[in-house]
Amino acid sequence: MCRNIRPLHNFAPEATSQEVHDAALQYVRKVSGMPKPSQANAEVFERAVAEIAHVTEHLLADLVTSAPPKDREVEREKARTRTAKRFPEPSAS
Repeated sequence: MCRNIRPLHNFAPEATSQEVHDAALQYVRKVSGMPKPSQANAEVFERAVAEIAHVTEHLLADLVTSAPPKDREVEREKARTRTAKRFPEPSAS
């Protein structure tokens, strides 16, 4: 589940609220062990997602770095290259 959580710090443009929410949702899913909460747990689940997203936005706003911002497309291409090396295409016989 947590493979979908991506670094959100030091990108241009900055992470969107939706990206932060998605990361918080994946975190809560992983920690709770529930991909989708039952009706009895839905409220507490959503509250946890909202609180974690809120704290994450503060964290990202307060972090300081001297590194230049990363480009999303460049980072996406690096990830594709890593994946291709890790899971090569099967050769046709």
